[in-house]
Amino acid sequence: MKDFFKYVLATVVGIIVAGVLIMFLGVLTIFGLASSSDKDVTIKDNSVLKLELNGTIVERAPESSPFDFMSSLNPMGASESMGLDDILSSIKKAKDNDNIKGIYILAESIDAQPATVEAIRDALVDFKESGKFIISYADNYEQLLYYLASTADKVLINPKGALDWHGLAGTAMFYKELMDKLGIEVEIFKVGTFKSAVEPYMLTSMSDANREQVAAYIGSIWQKFSDEVAASRNLTKEALNQIAEEGAMFKSGQELIAAGFVDELIYKNDMRAYLNRYMGLEEDKNVSAYTVEDMRGVKRNTPKDKSGNIIAVYYAVGDIDGGASYLPSSDEGINSEKVIKDLRKLKDDDDVKAVVFRVNSPGGSAYGSEQIWYALSQLKEKKPLIVSMGDYAASGGYYISCNADTIVAEPTTLTGSIGIFGIVPNFQNVVKKIGVSMDVEKTNSLADMSNMYRPMTETEKRLMQNYVEKGYDLFTTRCAEGRGMTQAQIDAVGQGRVWTGAMALERGLVDVLGGLDDAIDIAVKKAGIETYTLKNYPEQEGGFLSMLQSVTSDNSIRIQEQLLKGDAARIFNDVYSISQLDKQDRLQARMPYNIVIK
Repeated sequence: MKDFFKYVLATVVGIIVAGVLIMFLGVLTIFGLASSSDKDVTIKDNSVLKLELNGTIVERAPESSPFDFMSSLNPMGASESMGLDDILSSIKKAKDNDNIKGIYILAESIDAQPATVEAIRDALVDFKESGKFIISYADNYEQLLYYLASTADKVLINPKGALDWHGLAGTAMFYKELMDKLGIEVEIFKVGTFKSAVEPYMLTSMSDANREQVAAYIGSIWQKFSDEVAASRNLTKEALNQIAEEGAMFKSGQELIAAGFVDELIYKNDMRAYLNRYMGLEEDKNVSAYTVEDMRGVKRNTPKDKSGNIIAVYYAVGDIDGGASYLPSSDEGINSEKVIKDLRKLKDDDDVKAVVFRVNSPGGSAYGSEQIWYALSQLKEKKPLIVSMGDYAASGGYYISCNADTIVAEPTTLTGSIGIFGIVPNFQNVVKKIGVSMDVEKTNSLADMSNMYRPMTETEKRLMQNYVEKGYDLFTTRCAEGRGMTQAQIDAVGQGRVWTGAMALERGLVDVLGGLDDAIDIAVKKAGIETYTLKNYPEQEGGFLSMLQSVTSDNSIRIQEQLLKGDAARIFNDVYSISQLDKQDRLQARMPYNIVIK
């Protein structure tokens, strides 16, 4: 019997050792494959950058990892996304590389906001200054993709394809009747005539003030789009609006050519031959096409910096301290505690000569916004602080931006929304429906103020409204100090109103219209340096940890990302936010919940 146990133990130990060895060898193999794929990419002559635009465009591309293939272990699959940083970097590299003769845009389908698309378009316009060509093809052009494609020397479309150019609509969704049916009551506390984030819970349609602000900012964006497409395609804005009224997507290919929207009709299968002819190559020669992913391995034509100077770009993306994400198909968020720690390190790092704070946030917790504001104020005392606004820098997103030395926004950035609100839900009728009742005994009148299963008393309502008004007073004070304006001037452009970057510039809420590169240039000048290394923060997770996070992340978020797209994902977000009302901070600095621009 002793020998039996001895042999069993030896067998078990052998299996364990063998398993560890196999895992070790597997990891070595994976890293070997990864290292071979990370080699520098050399661009062949007569090449093009193939800009495949398909999927959700996020601020930063996820770091590549030797474990990327293991995303297949996730039953929900891998989310399809492109990094704005990668796209812009690829276009710059293509401009500088003599072997790349042009860009071939393959326009498929994207989920992105106007400011993101505008940044890509600006990069394409800059690319054309090199004298190189841009050719665009699509089976069907979505409106935002046509806005990009209009920069091309040749806009091509499938003979049986369609082009969508219909104008912009700001669509809001309301849940008042749903909440009534569920038995959820809410008390609303706010400051700001235009602070419409609370409207989905109290109305069934837009208020007059909200309708006014939505009409103003989508009108500003549409004017920007129309002006630039008209200039690129040598059309009038009247012609653009006319075809939008007639229904561009119902026009035939020949009608689109006659209207000046596209140049030629061609099947996708013939595009390689078309590129060959356009570039004057022999029939037996093939154009070498490099994707955005390929361009990651292409080095920029810039000498390596040896000064030790660093310009830090810190990305603050998503909601501030929890809640549903307002960036489509994104689970990014701003954790104020982590941001504060990171900013303190950047402040104390003598090699960091300036910080560009990249904000893409619709806001969130007022308390978290104040903490980040304070950390940025301390950083600003030691080195230049420049804010670069992405799609959103509104409400709490503006709160954390307002104290910068310079604020740079895209003309179509949604910003401002300087206002505060609070929502206190009452689930009393919900639990009654399932036969649950509650009772309480207390020592003081406010002892159970946090009870979400009874209506608020008049005293509690008065205290809460005063609390919200104090929050607004602090918010407008921070903005006035940061912008060198009076509180009255801030209040005049505040009251929760959302502005585009172009409108905000006219009202003193931003300083410069431009993108991230413009903000970096300003930071370099303010730092008084000539040579520097650009570093992005916070560091992105990669490798095994990233793989585990992908496999084990919350199922509801995975379902949202993988099964729900576009409007469906936004509905999921809004419904999810209702279920989380009792978990949110009492004071919120947030732009309207569900205004979707399409």
